[in-house]
Amino acid sequence: MVHVLFVCLGNICRSSMAEAVFRHMVNKAQLTDKIMIDSAGTGSWHIGDSPHQGTLTILKENNISAEGLFGRQLKKEDFERFDYIIGMDESNLSNIYTMLNQPKHPKIIRLLDLTELKKDVPDPYYTGNFEETYELITEGCQALLKKILQEQNLI
Repeated sequence: MVHVLFVCLGNICRSSMAEAVFRHMVNKAQLTDKIMIDSAGTGSWHIGDSPHQGTLTILKENNISAEGLFGRQLKKEDFERFDYIIGMDESNLSNIYTMLNQPKHPKIIRLLDLTELKKDVPDPYYTGNFEETYELITEGCQALLKKILQEQNLI
C-alpha cells in the first residue's frame, strides 16, 4: 500500500481539496486497494473542522465527494507513515521540514514541481479563487498519480 499525504497551512482549503481530487482519480483508476490518501495542515486552527465552503462548493460542482474530509494537524509520525508528503507551497514545505525534522527529504515534494508550472498553489482562503486552486491541484494530482504509478510499478 502506497500512502500519500497532502499538506497545506490549515487543512481546510488546498490539502483537503487535493485529498478529495486525488481520491477521486485513484477511485476512477481502480487503485483504492493500492493507494491510501490523507491530508493535514501545519497549523492547529482547524483540527476537526470540515473543509472551507469554497472547497466544498468546487468539489460538488465537479462531482467529487468531500465525504470523510476533516482538518487535522501534521504529526511527527506522519513522516514514517507516508511515502509521499505533498506540500502546496514553499512555506508549507519549510514548515513540513521543520515539523518532521526532515530537511529536504526526497519524499517531501511541492505539488506543482511535478508539473511544468513549478510554482506554489495559491491559498484560496486568502485569494478567494477556488477555481484556480482546483485547476492547479487537478493538474498536480494527475502528475502525482503518473509518478506513483511509475515509481511503485502499479502500471
